[in-house]
Amino acid sequence: MDTLRSAASAGANTTHSLLTLPSTLLTSYSDFITKNAGAVGQVEGALRSLTYIIPGRFRESEIASESLNSGVQLLGLWHDELLSKSVRESVNGGKKMLQPQSPHSRYTKFYCQKSPLYRRAATTLQCVQYTELLVEMMGKRKGEKMRWRVVVVVEVIKALCRLILMRLTNSRPLLSPPLPERESVPEPVQQQDEEIHSPPSERSHVSDAGSEQWTMPRTSLTLPPLPTSEDISSYLMSKVLTADDIKPPKALMHRVGGLGEAAEIMYILRPVIYAAAMSYWCRRKGGRGKADWRPWLLGVSIEYGARQLAKKDMEMRRPGGARGLSQLEKEELKKRGWAMAWWGMRGAFYENVTKGVVQGVAGKLRGKPLLDMVGTFIEDYDYLWQEYYFPTATM
Repeated sequence: MDTLRSAASAGANTTHSLLTLPSTLLTSYSDFITKNAGAVGQVEGALRSLTYIIPGRFRESEIASESLNSGVQLLGLWHDELLSKSVRESVNGGKKMLQPQSPHSRYTKFYCQKSPLYRRAATTLQCVQYTELLVEMMGKRKGEKMRWRVVVVVEVIKALCRLILMRLTNSRPLLSPPLPERESVPEPVQQQDEEIHSPPSERSHVSDAGSEQWTMPRTSLTLPPLPTSEDISSYLMSKVLTADDIKPPKALMHRVGGLGEAAEIMYILRPVIYAAAMSYWCRRKGGRGKADWRPWLLGVSIEYGARQLAKKDMEMRRPGGARGLSQLEKEELKKRGWAMAWWGMRGAFYENVTKGVVQGVAGKLRGKPLLDMVGTFIEDYDYLWQEYYFPTATM
């Protein structure tokens, strides 16, 4: 009987150890990421670079290389969450100094903390964007009909996520990306004070344009050097608080209504309408396929119309028009403006205009030292732009 009890106890302990092993490993991994955030970012960048040097990247091994790229992006998203959680815990515990945040980080972090649904919808949107090309490649293996169905379904999912985000922010324009950017883990206050007030003999001094830069011996972190006499004005201006710095986070983006709300909904639904139009005309018998101008003109018209409606609403509803925009709104408007340039790489415009230019440039570089590598790189991306929908998608 004692032997049976001992065996049962040992079995229970073994089972408990096996169950707690994954959580222990996850905790250890989280601690490692938090303590080595800089090195982790470099490793992620190196892994992304691998997708450019895999032999036959876009043809024979396109799914393998895109799987690596999507995996690295998703891993980076998880690392962002780990670092963000570490920063929140450190700041709330008073252990570390709060670092200055960009308007984008302040705004998105506010809604992520205020609404769990916002975080889930934004995370879902990011995950779909990181894997959309891989899903399209897998769909194409089963034929063009399945591929276009996959494209339309993916665009519908993204549009639903964006409409949810717009609703949760009380009809405010969407930001890209909708999640906060990666944060560096700040230095503990006590440790910084000890380093700063340590004897001069324990500090490392580096001359930098007539100023001293202190390197902390234990952490190898550096304190910023004092500005030179020529840079004092710019240095002081960088320390001045702007109106956006003291605004509440949700005030960084104005609510839209009427024409502005209609423009934002048009902007969100445009990819769905364009993908559906491409699916219809590309699979239509006797048609010109991707060279047909109708889907392209429809998509451009919707996006341009949304942009013009938003500008008209801005002039009518806000004092000063575009001058009354916050810095965050100006940045988002500029991103959307640059994104419209991608219409030159889509659909009929690419097939009838851009494609010939791209292939001509790649042909001229072929066979020339060093430049041949650039030409091969252009040809690889030309293959992606020709064969798939999502490489030129901006939303």
